[in-house]
Amino acid sequence: MKPVAIFRHTPTEGPGYFATFLEANGVPWQLVAIDAGEAVPASPTAFSGLAFMGGPMSVNDSLPWIDEACSLIRAAADANIPVIGHCLGGQLMAKAFGGTIKRNAVKEIGWGDATVDDSAEAEHWLGDFKGKATVFQWHGETFSIPPGATRLMHNEWCGSQMFVLGLHLAMQCHVEMTPEMIATWCGSWEEEVAGLVALPLPVQTPQQMQEETAYRLPAMRELAGRLYTSWIRGLKRG
Repeated sequence: MKPVAIFRHTPTEGPGYFATFLEANGVPWQLVAIDAGEAVPASPTAFSGLAFMGGPMSVNDSLPWIDEACSLIRAAADANIPVIGHCLGGQLMAKAFGGTIKRNAVKEIGWGDATVDDSAEAEHWLGDFKGKATVFQWHGETFSIPPGATRLMHNEWCGSQMFVLGLHLAMQCHVEMTPEMIATWCGSWEEEVAGLVALPLPVQTPQQMQEETAYRLPAMRELAGRLYTSWIRGLKRG
């Protein structure tokens, strides 16, 4: 089986639990370290799937690899090679598929909830998982739902938490988090909240995030497991 290409855009936002899940299910993967200067492949055909992780940049920034990544996403869709995106990765997918990315009304940082939409697509991807789900957030921008896609989850702070388009899954939230990643990200918290007069309700402090990890993480792993299980069913075999 060809590997899943995992695109990393900054050293602290690696594949986390996503890679652990792939390995547990016998799916090989290959890291493409954009942050280390690796080039975006010209074609997706060497891979069974594409996964795009997070990053502090905006897809609206003038970075040469952003348009290249969007072109690769579209080529993968044309070749029926599934794509999955986490936060920045989801925004790349939204842009590639014709959506727009803009500043969200408020930042979301830390543990929170998102509500599963009542739709056939949600049942296909999540089975009997309904209602509110635990997710981890770290974003200040958001995407619109591209033409032809279906929203999968939302919350009161960000209407577009997740969408699906055929084999492809784009997330604004982070379901790949590990305790180690959370601790590392907390180190940049002060920079993230700089300039805010007061902390919005969906922004947690580092202490709150780390105190809630022990009981929040298992609930999010349930969600991630369902999403990832559905996604790997579409991987190109052979």
